[in-house]
Amino acid sequence: MLSLFRKLLPREDRFFDMFEQHSRTVVGAAEALNALLSGNDIDGNCKRIVALENEADDITRDVLLAVRRSFITPFDRGDIKDLIQSMDDAIDMMHKTVKTIRLYQQTSFDPGMQEMGKAVVEAAHLVAEAIPLLNKVGANAQRLSSIAEEVTRVEGRSDDLYDRGLRDLFQRHGVAGNAMAYMIGSEIYGELEKVVDRFEDVANEISGIVIENV
Repeated sequence: MLSLFRKLLPREDRFFDMFEQHSRTVVGAAEALNALLSGNDIDGNCKRIVALENEADDITRDVLLAVRRSFITPFDRGDIKDLIQSMDDAIDMMHKTVKTIRLYQQTSFDPGMQEMGKAVVEAAHLVAEAIPLLNKVGANAQRLSSIAEEVTRVEGRSDDLYDRGLRDLFQRHGVAGNAMAYMIGSEIYGELEKVVDRFEDVANEISGIVIENV
């Protein structure tokens, strides 16, 4: 009877499948965000991000439900929850950026914003590389730590782009008295910076899992 009951519960390896599914939605949304910031099919890419964010929410709910139902988890339950929620925060922030772009009907974006879009893609791909490696934390500890460091460096470059972007906005719009253009631009820059910040949160979660399991 116990054996039959255990078969009905989520398997330990299902967590890694769900993590990878979620990371694919994040990568897809990051690439769509980068494309729209380059001016490519803005409406279509906005819709794609919204759809992927909804898909990511479903996966997050599945992970949290599996945590409650599982006798055995691959690592600490709190770490599982924090990891999937930090990943979900990243795509949620992309969705929020889309809302701002739609609200203000933006169709062109500063070069600095486009560079930040590339940083988002880089961070997303690094996280997507890291997720499958968590299946064997001990064997992959060195690479996982290196990835976390790389994400941190991407976040640092993003901070620099944000600062330069705000200075450029002020020089072009603030001095000229175009307060609305400055406000919209600074809001988009701020949200892009927060997207990359959320990826650093994911990297920190991954580092914590490595430390606790090696």
